Amino acid sequence: MDTGTIKVVAALICDDAGRVLLVRKRGTTAFMQPGGKRDPGEDDIAALSREIAEELGCRAVRASIRLLGEFDAIAANEPGRRVQACLYGIDVTGDITPSQEIDETIWIDPAAPPDILLAPLTRDHVLPLAMARAEDRHDACLPTICTNAPKIRSNA
Repeated sequence: MDTGTIKVVAALICDDAGRVLLVRKRGTTAFMQPGGKRDPGEDDIAALSREIAEELGCRAVRASIRLLGEFDAIAANEPGRRVQACLYGIDVTGDITPSQEIDETIWIDPAAPPDILLAPLTRDHVLPLAMARAEDRHDACLPTICTNAPKIRSNA
């Protein structure tokens, strides 16, 4: 069993302006995608839907959920560990309100992030992906099914 890797599901949520939603968990300094660990017996969609409801108080629009890829990076909040994330592009419905372990939410332009600490997964994979999708489709939030989801590792 690999005890150095944390396996999670994460969401790329964009607004109509193409900004990306990031969260900061309670007691931490790095901003990252909403999401989290799967509960026993949960598939990715159930885990992602539950995490969005718990963390943001809104609901994932199930028909919008599309796999964007599987990414690996240094864990932001657990020294010496890595995170392996299945990243999904999703739309949400309802008001976004930080709850449970989330202290703060922020919308950022992926092409010009503010001077804040970003989790390595967000900095190295999610924001570049959001920018590439915006350039390719003129809409960072346009969901597409990724049939050959890339598995990418970051050492930074």
